[in-house]
Amino acid sequence: MTEIQKDEMEKHWLVRKDTIRKLWIGGGVILLLTVLAQFFVPIKGKFGVDGWFAFPALYGFATCVAMVLGAKWLGYIVKRKEDYYDE
Repeated sequence: MTEIQKDEMEKHWLVRKDTIRKLWIGGGVILLLTVLAQFFVPIKGKFGVDGWFAFPALYGFATCVAMVLGAKWLGYIVKRKEDYYDE
């Protein structure tokens, strides 16, 4: 075994490059299957727009982006100077 392989095996399984790649592929497959399931299981929307094809996936993605941007905005508001507690 080479030194790189040895170092990679000593890492926690969630931070290994091959595991991260497998998790991304697995997540993509699950997302694809849930979107394709809408062909076989019709969704009745209560508000019209929520009955569109792949709406739950798009809504989830948009909500995730909004939460990340909101957290960044909140971080700018509540952050303090480095010497805040030194005073």
